[in-house]
Amino acid sequence: MTGEYEFLAPENTLAILEEEGKLKGYIDVIQGEDESNEVLSYPITIGTRGGDHVEFKTAKIHEKYYRFRGSVARGGGHTSKDSDFLRLTGDLEVVTVDLAGQEHPEARHVTFKWKPKSEDEDEGALRPLHGNSRSGSGRDALRFSRSSR
Repeated sequence: MTGEYEFLAPENTLAILEEEGKLKGYIDVIQGEDESNEVLSYPITIGTRGGDHVEFKTAKIHEKYYRFRGSVARGGGHTSKDSDFLRLTGDLEVVTVDLAGQEHPEARHVTFKWKPKSEDEDEGALRPLHGNSRSGSGRDALRFSRSSR
């Protein structure tokens, strides 16, 4: 299931690296024009996969974070170069935290579709890189690049 998926909109990315049932990665969310023109990168802080069951939670940025519980399954694509090769389907909670520390989750049922590899990318795994944070927070976010093994 290691790869990139569309996250709520085609321009947003959910990137997951699976290692022995543990999930690492990030969610890149492009802010609306009324907010700013930066990309917020929410690192996955806790993530697991057992069989087809997937769960993860991100770090909090600007008093907001994401929680997902669902499953991974084959989509309509035939290879990793095809759109919708894999799908993550389940329940996403967008959690905002108010000034008193009270959490306000907004739940929705979602399907995140696989983003295909480009022609110049091979069948290699996503590999972690550090120090490429685009969130503007100054903190390093876990980044990935596609490369051969």
